[in-house]
Amino acid sequence: MGCSSTPTAPLPASGNGRAVLGICLFLAALVWIVFGQTLQHQFINFDDDAYVYQNPMVKGGLTPAAVGWAFTHKHQDNWHPLTSLSHILDCQLYGLNPGGHHLTSVLLHGATAILLFLVLRQMTATLWPCAFVAALFAVHPLRVESVAWVSERKDVLSGLFFVLTLGAYLRYVRRSKSLLNYLLVLLLFGLGLMSKPMLVTVPFVLLLLDYWPLRRFPQPARFSIPQPLLLEKIPLLVLSTISCLITLRVQSGAIHDAQVVPMALRIENAIVSAAAYLAQMVYPANLALSYPYPINGLPPWEIALALLVLVAFSAAAFYWRNQRPWLLTGWFWYLGMLVPVAGLVQVGGQARADRYTYLPQIGICLLLTWTLVELSERWRNGRFILAGSAAACIAILAAGARAQTAFWRNSESLWTRALACTTNNALAESNLGSLLYQDGRLDEALAHSQKALEIQPDDVGANNCVGFVLLQKGQVDEAIAHFHTALRARPDYAPAHSNLGMALFQLGRVDEAIAHFRSALEADPTVADIHNNLGAALVRQGQFEEAVAHYQKALELRPDYPGACNNFAWVLATTPQPSIRNGARAVELAQRANQLTSGGNLVILRTLAAAYAEAGRFPEAIETANQALQLATTQGNSAWANTLQKEAGLYLAASPLRDPPPAK
Repeated sequence: MGCSSTPTAPLPASGNGRAVLGICLFLAALVWIVFGQTLQHQFINFDDDAYVYQNPMVKGGLTPAAVGWAFTHKHQDNWHPLTSLSHILDCQLYGLNPGGHHLTSVLLHGATAILLFLVLRQMTATLWPCAFVAALFAVHPLRVESVAWVSERKDVLSGLFFVLTLGAYLRYVRRSKSLLNYLLVLLLFGLGLMSKPMLVTVPFVLLLLDYWPLRRFPQPARFSIPQPLLLEKIPLLVLSTISCLITLRVQSGAIHDAQVVPMALRIENAIVSAAAYLAQMVYPANLALSYPYPINGLPPWEIALALLVLVAFSAAAFYWRNQRPWLLTGWFWYLGMLVPVAGLVQVGGQARADRYTYLPQIGICLLLTWTLVELSERWRNGRFILAGSAAACIAILAAGARAQTAFWRNSESLWTRALACTTNNALAESNLGSLLYQDGRLDEALAHSQKALEIQPDDVGANNCVGFVLLQKGQVDEAIAHFHTALRARPDYAPAHSNLGMALFQLGRVDEAIAHFRSALEADPTVADIHNNLGAALVRQGQFEEAVAHYQKALELRPDYPGACNNFAWVLATTPQPSIRNGARAVELAQRANQLTSGGNLVILRTLAAAYAEAGRFPEAIETANQALQLATTQGNSAWANTLQKEAGLYLAASPLRDPPPAK
């Protein structure tokens, strides 16, 4: 490949082997102290479901079909097959135990921190500055989102391949510019792109490293880039271009157009975000998952101040490019690696995110560290002052990162923290509302979901949650309106289709309900509730055989599902089609449902009585029907009491029940 403009003989690496080993062990311990707690954390209800625990291709473990899917399908509007494979492998090893998935992320992050230290040491021939950069990278609180969130596996995995690519490039430059060494660089870079396409800027980073510390530019540095160095990057740029095209293709449905987020606001936000990340690096307080766009736009003074900071730093980096070359490399490493996540091509509704700093801020760490080392040489006892300050800095950052990591222990603590740190955060309100409604805390869920709709009226999750709560309160028409709003925003949203189907079923519009249940299953065939609800609607239409198939599927997906056990048992016991009836199986299912509900459910007791009757066990049918009758009487439910009394009379006459289930 291309040749260097200046000699590139290997530099001596300072520090003895024991010091290097000690630093590696220290970095590993530091990562574990901060992030080891995640082994006790849960999955969260934002992306973890689609990435792992509700994704049938992932949670099924390592199979040929899953491997093929990882390479041929998008995963949450991304094509990152190695990341998908890592999730699949975790499910193979740990099942759906979240601790195992978190362990993999912690190990990957720890390995990246250690390799970063080793590669920088070889590049710069220094020991302690490289150790400090790696420690800053390892435990800065801005790293928490990337490490503690299972869905951000793409960050830690791509980070590992990024550092390996730097190491391979160093080997190519310093040891032998052989084709084999260059192919290794291409391979590792390609694997990194297949982990997260944010690495498309790596060729640019390698050019910066050519400038410093590899010093492959002629000195003093000019503004032009030596042609051999550019030619050397062309194969890497080809891979970057291919990755960009694939990413644009798979994210086409998630990219916001200019009507949703105007381009002017995107540019302003990119400027402010780049400055905000710098401020968060110095003072990492009030960190949250998702920082929403300001409702009324960004204040002009904030945009002007951020632009001034960025221009001033850029000018300083150019001005001192010969005397302090690390300023240019570190600063433009930071800005360059932020470009893919600056929001100019807007994916998602966030203004910025902590995870976007995972690799870019290594550049700032380099810049700060080498600047402080230079300054300390002018101080009396500068080495001791610098060492003490560095130790204190790492200790403070590690404590802050450990505290921040604790907020990721479960979804409720995470979203509660986000609401405490941000304003008008529709995403946090909506996800907290969804979590609370799944936990049955309907009034709290309604309050948070309505707040989300005040901020973002077309929020899909919030509309679905509000609709569900209104449905439980009997306000069916209002609920249907919210479900329709959710589906206009996202036509393939399975929960809204399912809930709309239930609402229409309650109104007796069974054909429409069936259509929405089918749409829900097309979007997500892994939800047992939807199969159960579709089964009930099909029974109402007399389609017993298909209903049985859906009840069976519901129980495959959730064996301890009392509702599906009960409904399946009722059909097997009471359907007018002899070919479907099966008294023994009906008894087995009804007993299971009764056991799962501790024997106090009126509907299930009624089903169990009918199952005993179909099986010819009439004394038990009579006894169970009387038990249900007594329960209905105690509850003051006269309608059910009358029904059960009539059915008990049938059983006294040794006659089984033939009646499809009531609408529920």
